[in-house]
Amino acid sequence: MTDLIVICGPTGSGKTDLAIDLAIKLNTEIISADSMNIYKGFDIGTAKPSLEELSKVKHHLIDVCDGNDTFSVSDYEKQALPIINDLISKGKIPIIVGGTGFYINSLLYGLSYGNSAKNEEIREKYNQMANEFGVEKVFERLKEIDPDTAEKLHPNDLKRVIRAIEIFETAGQKKSEIVDDLTPRFNYKAYMIDFDRKVLYDRINKRVDIMFEKGLVDEVKNLLSSGVKKDAQSMQGIGYKEVVEFLENAITFDELTEKIKQNTRRYAKRQITFFKRLDGLNYLKPTKMLSKEIIENL
Repeated sequence: MTDLIVICGPTGSGKTDLAIDLAIKLNTEIISADSMNIYKGFDIGTAKPSLEELSKVKHHLIDVCDGNDTFSVSDYEKQALPIINDLISKGKIPIIVGGTGFYINSLLYGLSYGNSAKNEEIREKYNQMANEFGVEKVFERLKEIDPDTAEKLHPNDLKRVIRAIEIFETAGQKKSEIVDDLTPRFNYKAYMIDFDRKVLYDRINKRVDIMFEKGLVDEVKNLLSSGVKKDAQSMQGIGYKEVVEFLENAITFDELTEKIKQNTRRYAKRQITFFKRLDGLNYLKPTKMLSKEIIENL
């Protein structure tokens, strides 16, 4: 019996359309696993599902934060897990859809924090560093002492980043040397739509063009004028940080469009590499029968 369906993969690969079609046919709900869809008002640059799409199927973990809020992987896990368990208790198969691999892994596996003792002084030190200089500064420290663990964590997952540093500084042991329990929490099936790389990149380039047609620059202007800080976590997303550069006259419009396309293509490549490591991942050829294929294999 399948408890959970995961639709993952790179940006621009059609995850949203497939998830909505599948959710309608299975009479279930969708839980977004996208680190940008959580922010209110960040719609165009995130390719957030439209109001029409959202009206077809109930979506969770979309528009749960304001632009100046910070939101960690741990926050995501705490909000998403109860939703999953509630849907399963009602006899529904939740559909997790998104390209943020750290979010998806936090749901599929209960990752440990190691067995070394807690040290509140170290935690306070690095929390203060994060507040003063940003989470990237703390993440740089982790990369220095334990690059293998840093590769598995996101800079915004501050709790786990600090815990990994804490383990090293208290026990002299790298977090990467501690074996996590990777027993899945759920009997899940994971799928990624396997586009030819050139086709995927063409889809990404076209998607960026459409974002500008829909008013991406005005969206960023409105967010900034509403009080969202340019150095907020939300504004570090691809498409937003580049527009801020453009508005500050640091780059031209042509440079802006090419930079977003290039950064998005690079991000898609990293996503593919990340999800290839997901245990039991199934590859789907891009056809119109994808939801049928998934349902037949439940």
